[in-house]
Amino acid sequence: MKAIRITEAGRCQIVDIPDLEAPGTGEVRLKVRRVGYCGSDLTSFRGLNPMVSYPRIPGHEIGATIDSLGSGVPEKWQIGQNVLVSPYTSCGECTACKAGRYNTCRYNQTMGVQRDGALTQYINIPHEKLFTSAKLSLAEMALVEPLTVGFHAVSRGETTAQDTVVVFGCGTIGLGAIAGASARNARVLAVDIDDKKLALAKLCGASDTINSMQESLHDRLQAITGGEGPQVMIEAVGLPQTFKTCVEEVCFAGRVVYIGYAKAPVDYETKLFVMKELDIRGSRNAMPEDFKAVIAHLEDGEFPTNSVITKTVSLEDAPSALTQWSENPGEITKIHVTLDS
Repeated sequence: MKAIRITEAGRCQIVDIPDLEAPGTGEVRLKVRRVGYCGSDLTSFRGLNPMVSYPRIPGHEIGATIDSLGSGVPEKWQIGQNVLVSPYTSCGECTACKAGRYNTCRYNQTMGVQRDGALTQYINIPHEKLFTSAKLSLAEMALVEPLTVGFHAVSRGETTAQDTVVVFGCGTIGLGAIAGASARNARVLAVDIDDKKLALAKLCGASDTINSMQESLHDRLQAITGGEGPQVMIEAVGLPQTFKTCVEEVCFAGRVVYIGYAKAPVDYETKLFVMKELDIRGSRNAMPEDFKAVIAHLEDGEFPTNSVITKTVSLEDAPSALTQWSENPGEITKIHVTLDS
C-alpha cells in the first residue's frame, strides 16, 4: 500500500509499504480518508524535531472509516463508521499516568513523531483510541486533534467566563485555544503579526485582536484590563520573547500556559514569578475530555472549518505540499491530504 514518508530532513516521497496484517484483539483497521499536516510534521521535514528519527511516516490528524474489526471490539464500533483518532500512547505506570494525566505519559509515542503515523492507506488502531460523531464530516474529524491541543491549554489555565485570556499565535493550535476559551465565555484577545490570521481568529471566537507589530501590546492590554493585566496568557508561538512577555503582562496571581517549545533558551526576570505568585504551566497533547469538548464545539457548526483549512491535496501531491509549506509557512494555516481514490 502507498504511504508518505519523510526519509531525511528536507526529503519526502511516496513509498510502497507492506499491507497490514489483520487487526489484532481489541483493534480496528481503518481506511484512512483524510489527514491534516501538523506543525510537528513540518519541523520533522525541516530536520528540527528532536523527537523524530528517520525514516518516518507523518500524520496524526485523522478522519477515517472502519474497514474491519478484530476480536473483542465493542459493538458500538461498526464497519463503515467514520471515526477520528487520539494518536497518543500511555504506559499506565509512570507518575503522570498514575496521576490520571495520560496525555503527558513519560513514555508517550505520538503517531507520526516517535512512531509511524497515518499518512498511509490503512492503519490498525486500538478501539479505545477512537472517537466518532454522526454530525461531523471527515474534514472536521481531521481537525479535531489539533484543536484539542488548544482546548487542553485552556483547561490547564483553569479558564472561566470571568477571565480575560490572551492567546499568542493564530496557527491551528492557537485557534483551538481561542475557540476553547471562547466556548467558556471568556474574553479572548488574539495576538499575531499577520492581519489575515487575526481575521481568522475573530471567526474562531476572539473578541479582540492585536497586531503586535503595529501597536504596543503592553499599552493595549493595560487599556483593556484597566491596568491589571489579563488573568490567563497562552503561548502558542514558541519564541523566547513571547515566553517572557506572558510573564510580564499577566496579572498578579495570574496563570501562564505554554504549549509551544521555545526555539532558543529563554532568559527570565524570575522575580515576577514570585512577586505575582504566578501559576506557570506546560500543556501537552490532550485528554479524552478535550476530544469530546472539541467534537461538541464543531457539532454546533460555528467553527470556520473551511476558512481554517487552507488547501486540500491528494496523496500524490502531499510531498510537494509539505515542501511548499516549508518554503512559505506564513501562507498556510492547515493542509489536508485526502487519500480517497
